[in-house]
Amino acid sequence: MSEEQDRRRYDSLRRTTQALETRAEIARAARRLFDSQGWAGTTVREVAREAGVSVPTVYATYGNKTGLTRAVADSADLSADAPQMLAELEAAASNPRAQLAAMAAYDRRLFERAGDIIMVIREAGRSEPELATAYRDGRERGDATRVQVFSSWPAGTLRHGLDQQSAVDIYAAICNIDVYTTLTTERGWPPGRIEEWWGQTLARELLR
Repeated sequence: MSEEQDRRRYDSLRRTTQALETRAEIARAARRLFDSQGWAGTTVREVAREAGVSVPTVYATYGNKTGLTRAVADSADLSADAPQMLAELEAAASNPRAQLAAMAAYDRRLFERAGDIIMVIREAGRSEPELATAYRDGRERGDATRVQVFSSWPAGTLRHGLDQQSAVDIYAAICNIDVYTTLTTERGWPPGRIEEWWGQTLARELLR
C-alpha cells in the first residue's frame, strides 16, 4: 500500500479526531468566558473568537448557548468520577460511615473540579428554563443516590427519630456548593479538610 493510500485510509479518523478537538476547545473556551464574564455576559460570538472558530461552527456543534452550557455541565459531571464513588460505595456496603465518606468525597471532587460550572448553570437558570431544569435535575440525581444508599442500610442505622427524607435533606444542607465555596474562598479551607469535615459531620448528624 502506498503512502498516499495510507494517508487516505486514516482521513476519516483524522476528521473525527479534529471534530472532537474542536468540540472540546469550544467547551473550554466557553467555560473560561463563563468564569470570567458570567453566563449572561458571554456571547456565542465571543466563545467562537476565544476558541478560534467561526460563529456558525459553534452553532453547528452545540446548537445555541444553552446547548453549549449543557455540554459544559455534562463534562463537569464526568470530571467528578462517579464510577469511583460507585466502587467505593459497593466496597463499603456494610459500613454506613464509609459510604457517607465516599459520597462526601464525590461531592468534594465535583465542587473542586466543576463548582464554577454549577454556579454558572444556577445563574443561567434564572433566565433560561432549560438550564433551570438542568440544575434541578443535577440536584435530584444527588438526592436519588442518597436515597438509594440510605435505603440499603439496616433498620436502626439512622439516628433515632430521623426518617430517610430528613436524612437526605440534612445531607443536602451540609454538602452543597455554597458551603464549599464559603469554606474555600472566605475561610481558606483546603478541599481535603472540607471532605474530612463533611464525612465526620454527616456521620454525627445521620447515624445512630
